[in-house]
Amino acid sequence: MLIDYLPILFYVAIAIFFACFAILASHLLGQRKPTRLKEAPYECGMNTYGSSFRRVPIKYYIIAMLFLLFDIEVVFLYPWAVIFKELKMFGFISMAIFLAILIIAYIYIWKKGALEWE
Repeated sequence: MLIDYLPILFYVAIAIFFACFAILASHLLGQRKPTRLKEAPYECGMNTYGSSFRRVPIKYYIIAMLFLLFDIEVVFLYPWAVIFKELKMFGFISMAIFLAILIIAYIYIWKKGALEWE
């Protein structure tokens, strides 16, 4: 049973080795000549003005978290659709309940105004 996971373990070990090798090689072989221009804050192709540290409204994080939440929940629809015929009525009812909860949650956050972009 565990022997079946050996190729995955081998692949992960190679990936970790390659990542560590790339970081170590760039550290040893790369040039480091810090200048005032290189150390200046840079964002989106534009020079910054004023302080580069400013508060970001929590609204951005709420929208991002809601997107991730609903995106991950929708991912569960794909495996269900693949084996839909094998699950028969039990699979249909369980997915109907799942979708009902998902729709209720979506309506709730919509009514609360969490999706309003001001």
